[in-house]
Amino acid sequence: MTDQSKSMEIGISTFLEARPREGGVTHTQRLRQAVEEIQLAEQAGLDVYAIGEHHRIDYASSSPAVILAAAASTTKRIRLSSAVTVLSSDDPVRVYQDFATLDGLSNGRAEIMAGRGSFIESFPLFGYDLNDYDKLFEEKLELLLKIRASEKVTWRGGHRPAIQNMGVYPRAEQNPLPVWIGTGGNPDSAIRAGLLGLPVVFAIIGGMPERFAPLVKLYKDAAASAGHDPSKLQIATHSHGFIADTTEEAAERFFPATAEQMNQLGRERGWPPYTRDSFDAARSLRGALYVGDPEYVAEKIVLLRKNLGLTRFLLHVDVSSLPHSDLLRTIELLGTKVAPIVHKELAREQL
Repeated sequence: MTDQSKSMEIGISTFLEARPREGGVTHTQRLRQAVEEIQLAEQAGLDVYAIGEHHRIDYASSSPAVILAAAASTTKRIRLSSAVTVLSSDDPVRVYQDFATLDGLSNGRAEIMAGRGSFIESFPLFGYDLNDYDKLFEEKLELLLKIRASEKVTWRGGHRPAIQNMGVYPRAEQNPLPVWIGTGGNPDSAIRAGLLGLPVVFAIIGGMPERFAPLVKLYKDAAASAGHDPSKLQIATHSHGFIADTTEEAAERFFPATAEQMNQLGRERGWPPYTRDSFDAARSLRGALYVGDPEYVAEKIVLLRKNLGLTRFLLHVDVSSLPHSDLLRTIELLGTKVAPIVHKELAREQL
């Protein structure tokens, strides 16, 4: 739940990239690094740390709740979220149980960010048909919300065995356990989140973030039509970035790693080669990459807030070809330098 003492929360999102094939960071090392990052994020004053579920060799994040639980006992304040839980290929009963367990261990700091996922490996891995991609998510979100709302559940759908008046335990300490909808910009997803009155997270990894304003309007209009108060809605974004002491240093260090990552995905998805011109355009003031010194990144976040009305900003800081010390430095600067600038500027605008 958004900290009402702040105009906007700021945090970290990650997929826990690893490079075991190249002799780089192993899955084991990356998992231990994640706990270190969560501890540092809290120390730096950040509000949330979120891990995205993936089932590929280049990520170590197949079980976000387990990783987050490892850090729960060594932190006290920071919120712990998935980003996203691929709900379509998971079981909502187990998802709720895992995050209710995390919620208990963390003294009420767990959150679920539910989505369909941008990668499809989990569907054949767990025996689901990609032809049911949309229907699976709709049904399983319905069941997850029923479980969240009631200790005893009765439910029937087309892609999972029915449940007849059965209890789901343990119950979360938070009531209700926060469930966000994660989307890459699908209008139907924004409308669904609005109709349900659920908080939404937009993954903005390309183009100009201001172009998501119509989706925010769709979300708010749908919420209002369903009787929800638009002023109480929570809106977050997730965008890639890197922070250093100077903007030039940040750009020079981050471009090679970003190009390598984008070109690897591009070979899988048929994208054109990633160029320096594309990178520089994306890190411009109106672009989707948050790369620069603390003052510049803060300026971009304030502009994003103005354009979209955010209550939370998540910086994705995870490129495995960079030294881990660079990721730690970005987390530190985001919490100790960027966040205070953003909060001061937003407070000034509200006077």
